[in-house]
Amino acid sequence: MADTPMTAPRKASWKSSFAKWLGVAPFFLFAIFFILLPSFSLLTGSFFDADGNFTFKNIAELFTNPTIVTAYKLSIEISAVTALGGGIFGFLLAYAITIGGLPKFVRKALITFSGVASNFAGVPLAFAFVATLGRTGFVTALLDVYVFQKYFGIKLYDTGFNLYSFAGLALTYLYFQFPLMVLIMTPALDGLKREWREAAENLGATAFQYWTRVALPILLPPILGTMVLLFGNAFGAYATAYALTGGALPIITIQIGAQIRGDVLHNPNLGYAMAMGMVFIMAISLVGYSWLQKFSERWLR
Repeated sequence: MADTPMTAPRKASWKSSFAKWLGVAPFFLFAIFFILLPSFSLLTGSFFDADGNFTFKNIAELFTNPTIVTAYKLSIEISAVTALGGGIFGFLLAYAITIGGLPKFVRKALITFSGVASNFAGVPLAFAFVATLGRTGFVTALLDVYVFQKYFGIKLYDTGFNLYSFAGLALTYLYFQFPLMVLIMTPALDGLKREWREAAENLGATAFQYWTRVALPILLPPILGTMVLLFGNAFGAYATAYALTGGALPIITIQIGAQIRGDVLHNPNLGYAMAMGMVFIMAISLVGYSWLQKFSERWLR
C-alpha cells in the first residue's frame, strides 16, 4: 500500500532522528565500555576481599589507614598548590595577550605553545625536567656555574631545592597547568565587552574600579571554575609523578598502582576502593566546575 501524506513525513522524521542518534552512538559506546563499566567494576570490587567475601573493610581503610590518608592529603595539597599557581600565572598570561596589548604574533605563539604544553605530560615531561633541572641537568649546571657558585660559593641543590620532592613535582605539574588556564581563560577575557568598560568610564569609574566592580566579578566564576578543573587535572596525574620520583612521593595514584600491580602492597580490592575515593573527589570537582560555569555563561555569551 502506498504511503499516505500523513505517514510519509513520519517515516522521514524517524529516519532523520535515527541518523542523528547514530552520529553520537560511538560516544555512548565509548562511555559505556571505558567509563561506566570500569567504574561499576571498581565499585563492586571495593566491597569484596581477596577471597570474594563481601566486606566494608576496604572502604573503612580509606579513613583509618594512615598511609592512605596521607596519600590523599598529599595529592590534594599538590593539586591545590598547582591549581592556584597555574591559575594565577595562566590568568596573567591570558590577560597579557588579550587585553594587555601585546603583539598578535605573541598571542599566536603562546596559544600554540599552550595547546602543546597542556597535553605534554607523563614520562616525556618527567625526562625533560630531569634533563633540565636534575642534579646534572643543563639549567642546573648553568645556574651552578654562573650564579650560585660564582656569587654564593654553593650549588643549586645545596640550597634545599630538589626536583624529586614535593616542590619539584609541583614545578613539573605547573608546566601543563598554566597552559590549560591560558587556553580556557583567553576566550573568557575576549568575551568582556568593550561597551562595559566605556560605560564605566563614562560614569567616572577608574580602571581599578572597573576591574574590581565589573570585570573581576564577571570573570570570577570562570577563574574559579578553571582552577577547579586544574585541581582535577593534577589530582589524576600518575605517570609524571611516578617517572619523576620513582614512587618516593606517595601520592594516591602511585599508591593505587602499588596495590593493584605491586609485589609488596598487592591488594587489588583495596586499590579499587582507593580508586573509588578518587572518582568521588573528581566528581565533586566536575560538579563544582559545571556549577561555576553557569554563572559565567550568562555574561560571556
